[in-house]
Amino acid sequence: MRDTRESRLLLVLLVAVAFALITVDIRGGEDSPVDGARQAASAVFGPIEDGVASAVDPVGNAVSAVRDSGERHDRLAALEKENAALEAKLGSDDRNRSRLAQLDKMLKTAGAGQYGIKGAQVIAIGAAQGFSWTVTIDVGAHDGITRDMTVLNGDGLVGRVTTVGPDTATVLLASDPDFTVGTRMESSDELGFASGQGDRPLRVELLNGKAEVKKGDRLVTFGSQADKPFVPGVPVGVVSRVDPSGGDLTRTLYVTPYVSFTKLDIVGVVVEAPKKDPRDTVLPTKPKPVPTPTVTVTVTPNANAPVEGQEEQ
Repeated sequence: MRDTRESRLLLVLLVAVAFALITVDIRGGEDSPVDGARQAASAVFGPIEDGVASAVDPVGNAVSAVRDSGERHDRLAALEKENAALEAKLGSDDRNRSRLAQLDKMLKTAGAGQYGIKGAQVIAIGAAQGFSWTVTIDVGAHDGITRDMTVLNGDGLVGRVTTVGPDTATVLLASDPDFTVGTRMESSDELGFASGQGDRPLRVELLNGKAEVKKGDRLVTFGSQADKPFVPGVPVGVVSRVDPSGGDLTRTLYVTPYVSFTKLDIVGVVVEAPKKDPRDTVLPTKPKPVPTPTVTVTVTPNANAPVEGQEEQ
């Protein structure tokens, strides 16, 4: 066919018709309304297609590419959906594993101290009290929870119950500035009072201003009368700094709490106090000290050095 204006116009027309038919055909799928027309058109336009193959093939390839691209997009979307579901499942499994680990650790802590606990989950942070360091847990009066019960987790002291609803309760965290708990030093039995300082270490005032305390010493709760609001023996934290003794009646310590108050999830409310004070038995096992390597230097005498009593030649 000669390259004339008419042939180019025919080519454009054929391409336009082809695009239109392909669009309708793709949307119709197996029940395409142009299926019969497509077969008839194939017979009519077959010879013409042979004549313009060199011009139409690039367009046909482009259309095929678009169709394949659409199919690949659909497959990609399906795979992305499957991957998202799998990641969500894995994430959920990871979270469940984390919770199981927390629960297991808490049960071991409760067992070591002989605390009867009611497991709970932190469902909210903050409360109506304002800017207090508080959390809401998913157990309440219906679960036997009452005001002034000790709250702990697998690491140690979390806080105390302050407000109780039918199915939830508010816990004042040990980090809150209004929080105070009686403490006892491990081994030395020195007594004091720990107060929260927000995101800073707890401040502890020892009753004995001359008490011998060093960094790394550990504290537990001293306990309260009738075990409310605090049961004895719950790990509180580790001494991180000791103020110099200035002859005051008390001595100030700064204690890094065992509990990370910004990562609370599974906690336990002590609903039954131990029959006897567990003392230091609930504290975690101290890590073994790492030996400091020593270097021995051996001096080798120089064979050419003069011997004492002999003159150098």
